[in-house]
Amino acid sequence: MGNAPTVAVFRPDDDRLERAVDLLAELGTEPIADPMLAVTATGATPRTDADYVVFTSKTGAELVSEAGWEPDGETVCAIGPATADALREEGYAVDIVPEEFTSSGLVAALEREVDGARVEVARSDHGSPVLLEGLEDAGASVHETVLYRLVRPGGSGESAELAAEGELDAVCFTSSLTVEHFLAAAAEKGIREAAVTGLADATVGVIGEPTAETAEEQGIDVDVVPDEATFDALAHETVTATPVREE
Repeated sequence: MGNAPTVAVFRPDDDRLERAVDLLAELGTEPIADPMLAVTATGATPRTDADYVVFTSKTGAELVSEAGWEPDGETVCAIGPATADALREEGYAVDIVPEEFTSSGLVAALEREVDGARVEVARSDHGSPVLLEGLEDAGASVHETVLYRLVRPGGSGESAELAAEGELDAVCFTSSLTVEHFLAAAAEKGIREAAVTGLADATVGVIGEPTAETAEEQGIDVDVVPDEATFDALAHETVTATPVREE
């Protein structure tokens, strides 16, 4: 693609990665697909005694459907539109989607109505504590069900090699775990320091403040945090902030 900027994307290796690669290509970049997350389902479903059930990902929506979950009058909450759409596609009604598509946004949407309520949070094993703590502070009785575990797939790390070689123009980190797995892949190859140095010359986009904090704690300077916590917003703003590579 000549002088198109190289942009690494770390989505799980399913339709999310395909869509992300297509979008980045449409934006005039050379996408580097380097999946940093693989999903291992637990087969669990939300407890049946909850007043509210909270979902935080499209994956969670699909897995509860596969596991045969049938809601029984609970208020169903989705962290954002992608999760809400996935729940609806599986035949579930969605009652609440916050204005801000983050854990803190979800807490803000629920905090005035969950005092004394039982809230079931159904998500991965790497969910942010912000959601649980915020709901508990609002007076809710909170229980977490782990629907799936997120592991780093074998063979990941091409983007870390490119970063270490100064050949990566931008990255789109979509969770704290993608940052951690990127660094773990780099360390496994013996190039962690070089990869972090390489990212200093790249445009680093992250999907939200928790991911930004993780990156900064690991010595990675963050350039882009979109106002809307979606991959589309992240991709557009990261690409806009990335100069065209000079030959």
